[in-house]
Amino acid sequence: MNTEHILDAVHAKLAESDHPNPDAAMIADLIRHEAGVISDRDVFALLQKLRHDSTGVGILEGLCSLEGITDVVVNGVDQIYFDRGQGMEKAQLSFDSEEHIRALATRLAVACGRRLDDAQPFADGKLRRPDGSSIRVHALLDPPSDSGPLLSLRMLRSAATNLEQLTQRGTMPEEVSVFLSAMVAARKSFVVVGGTGSGKTTMLSALLAKADPRERIICIEDTAELSPAHPHVVNLVSVGANAEGRGEITLAHLLRQALRMRPDRIVVGEIRGAEIVDLLAALNTGHEGGAGTIHANSLSEVPARMEALATLGGMSREALHTQLTAAVEVIIGMRRTATGRIVSQIGLVRSDPVTIEVIWDARTSGSQGLAIAERWQR
Repeated sequence: MNTEHILDAVHAKLAESDHPNPDAAMIADLIRHEAGVISDRDVFALLQKLRHDSTGVGILEGLCSLEGITDVVVNGVDQIYFDRGQGMEKAQLSFDSEEHIRALATRLAVACGRRLDDAQPFADGKLRRPDGSSIRVHALLDPPSDSGPLLSLRMLRSAATNLEQLTQRGTMPEEVSVFLSAMVAARKSFVVVGGTGSGKTTMLSALLAKADPRERIICIEDTAELSPAHPHVVNLVSVGANAEGRGEITLAHLLRQALRMRPDRIVVGEIRGAEIVDLLAALNTGHEGGAGTIHANSLSEVPARMEALATLGGMSREALHTQLTAAVEVIIGMRRTATGRIVSQIGLVRSDPVTIEVIWDARTSGSQGLAIAERWQR
C-alpha cells in the first residue's frame, strides 16, 4: 500500500469537494475508494495521519497535552524529546521522514503568521490552542541545520498563573510573595533574571497582574508570551525582515512607539540587545514600575550582562552604570530545580559601580532585607 499516494489523492479530492467540513465517515470512504482493498485498521491509521497532517501539532499532540509538559523538541526522525520538569526524556514516537518534519514545521510557521522555506530557513512564532494556552514554535531547516529540520515547542501557560498559585506550588515562600506584591504596588522598577526555562516570563506575568487595574501596561516582546491577568494590557511584537531584507521592526523601534502611547508601565519581555538603552532611558523619564527579563545565571552576573548588551547600543560602561542605578531598583533571580522553578534570590541595585545587594536567598532563607517592603507599603 502506497500511503503517500493514497493521502495525496484524498487531499486532492477534499480540495475539490463542496463540503467545507467533511466528517470522518466521508474521508474514510475516500480512503477506501483510493486504496481499494484495505482493512479497517489501515483506514483508521490513515485517518489519524490525515488529522496529524492538518490539525494541531501533528504527532506531537499527545506530548503537548501531558501534565506539566514545558518543552518538546525534534532533533530528527526518531529523535523526539520532551521535558516535564525532570529533564529531557525520549519519546516513543517517530516521523516517517525528514520531509514529514519539514511539512509539520512549515504548517506550524504559517499558522503563526511566519514564513518558512529555503529563502527563510528559520521561523519563530506563537500558536494559540483551543484550551486557551499557547505554544511558542521555533523551526530551523536544513541548511543551516546539519541534522535535518529541527523543531522546538515551548508550552506557554503564564496567563493562568498568578502570584498566589506560584506561592502554593512552592515557587516562593509567603514572605517573598508579600514582598513582591508590595514592590509592584510601590511602582518599583524590576528585572527578572534566570536561565532558559527557569520561569522568568511566568513570574513577570504574575507580578504584572498585581499592578493597579487603573494602570496601562505596554508589553514589548519578540514573541508574544506575556498575558498578565490585568484589564489594561497592550502587546507589541517585533517583526523580522522579509526575504528582501525589509520591513524589520525591532524591540528598540517598539519601545520608542510605546513612549507615545501613554504608558504607565513599559515592559520588555526579554532584554537581549540594544533595546536596553531605550528601556533604561524610558525608565529614567518618569515611567516608574517598568520591568523586563534577562538571561543571567545569578544576580552577580547582571551588571556584566547588561554592560555587554549596552555596548550593542553604543552606551559606555560608565553611562550604563549611571542609567541602571537610576532606572532599576530590584532584581529577582529565578532558578530551575529538580522539583520545579523557584525564586532563588532577590537583590537591590546599588551604585558606584553597580552591584547587586542580595537581601534574600532561598539557600539561607535570610529575610532581614525583606523588611524594606514595610517602607514601600507606607
